[in-house]
Amino acid sequence: MNLKKLFPITDQFPYFTFTKKKVVSGFSLGIASFFIILFIVCFNVSFKSPISNNFNFQGFDVNNKTSVISWPFSFTRNPAVKKPLMSSIIGDAHFSNFTEGKKNGSYEKDLDLKGTHLSNFSRDEKDGNFNGIYERNHDLEDTHFKNFTNDVKNGSFNGINVKSFDLEGTHLSNLTDNVKNGSLNTHLSNFTGDLKKDADGVFKLGNDSSFYGECDIFNGRWVRDDTKPYYPAGSCPYIDRDFDCHLNKRPDDEYVKWKWQPYGCEIPSLNATDFLERLRGKKLVFVGDSLNRNMWESLVCILRASVTDKNRVYEISGRHEFKKKGFYAFRFEDYNCTIDFVSSPFLVQESTLNGKNGSIVETLRLDLMDRTTSMYHDADVLVFNTGHWWTHEKTSRGEDYYQEGNHVYPRLKVLDAYVRALSTWARWVDTNIDINKTQVIFRGYSVTHFKGGQWNSGGQCHKETEPIFNTSHLTKYPTKMRAFDNVLRAMKTPIVYLNISRLTDYRKDGHPSIYRMEYKSVEEQIAAERSQDCSHWCLPGVPDTWNELLYASLLKVGRGSWKV
Repeated sequence: MNLKKLFPITDQFPYFTFTKKKVVSGFSLGIASFFIILFIVCFNVSFKSPISNNFNFQGFDVNNKTSVISWPFSFTRNPAVKKPLMSSIIGDAHFSNFTEGKKNGSYEKDLDLKGTHLSNFSRDEKDGNFNGIYERNHDLEDTHFKNFTNDVKNGSFNGINVKSFDLEGTHLSNLTDNVKNGSLNTHLSNFTGDLKKDADGVFKLGNDSSFYGECDIFNGRWVRDDTKPYYPAGSCPYIDRDFDCHLNKRPDDEYVKWKWQPYGCEIPSLNATDFLERLRGKKLVFVGDSLNRNMWESLVCILRASVTDKNRVYEISGRHEFKKKGFYAFRFEDYNCTIDFVSSPFLVQESTLNGKNGSIVETLRLDLMDRTTSMYHDADVLVFNTGHWWTHEKTSRGEDYYQEGNHVYPRLKVLDAYVRALSTWARWVDTNIDINKTQVIFRGYSVTHFKGGQWNSGGQCHKETEPIFNTSHLTKYPTKMRAFDNVLRAMKTPIVYLNISRLTDYRKDGHPSIYRMEYKSVEEQIAAERSQDCSHWCLPGVPDTWNELLYASLLKVGRGSWKV
């Protein structure tokens, strides 16, 4: 078409000169104006940056097969990006309905999303959101994610393997993770922030983390801490010789220099003076087997270290050894409080029956609590455990041993018996504990580390000097604790569950092994390798952390004198 025949351009734009002039209709003038305006708009757009610092995107889509960026209007600002971006800076940008369909994520190297807002962010691929980000620094400070969805196999941010991931001040609203392996908290590497809801129901990640929120203080890792232990090795005279690895000449001491660090928050160090003040005029009792005695001795030593006059801390009957079954009580005179231990390895009652030919048959009454309940029913804090004695030959075999009423089971599986015993304990707690006075705690199963056999068949943990770091080497959640979970759900009394199974599983280095005694010769020490202790713990050592978590849990519940 010859535009010169339709209208004289020089009439509208005097800068354009032609030799011929004709009169044009209004219709022709309108068509000409449209083409000129279109030209100006296209010319202007083509020289602008494809992503400015303050721009709103609607319907942003990145397709795996092409790199075309599609918009909800009819033209594009920029052609396809043909290769991965080495550095992407989109600070203060806003993404609405952001979708990513690539296998490994959009941005390969440094991703600066500081101040960015993403609404309805979703990814429906195998490896998870931002799975392609593998580099060291990713700044998401003050980033906001709204309606963040991830319907993938490995979980939100699961693919991020970074040294530093800055999420300070980041907000996630309506965070959804319909995935196999659990929450965001589980999959961040070297993550030190907190995930909790603010007043508006928004999940906030930041360094102002607190264990008082929804943080799982039992989900974490061990980190080096040279400020440990709480009391110097060799300073506490109330550690049983079997647990005193320092006194028994264990040559290394690295096992005391580890701190438990939850993934989602910080837990407070055990403030011994504060603990005693909150316990003033009260009684705390540990009830259970020798692993609870391990924990009891640890707490006594931690608290004693804070007392100036050590003579005002003593066991009321004057005893210094506590291996025999019975009742023991440490009195802290300046605080008028006691910290007691009651030996009751099954929690239920050990009994006897008259057998054939006048013999005495030992049984375990699964339907009756141990006779020691009168020693602790009025305590202010009760810490129960049971588990290790259920692995002994007599209990695990279960033949003519378990009793209910007058009936002795010819054979009963140990797990079934364990559940019946726990149910008896739960009924007793629900019936006899005044929840306005007493806080009940149950400490979970402490994992053992026997290699090549059990405690009485050549199992070993000798010469282990550091924790397990590869989580694939950890054991599954103990079956006994799964059984406990089911019993716990049926209880009326609020129970604090110290779920220490996984955190102890890491610590193959913390057992006495052969250092249960001091040896007079090398030959004696070599002979001792045939019978090692890989179930109890050196003190100072791992049970100090259990008490740290006990302290944190009591503060977190915040009842009575434990209100913050």
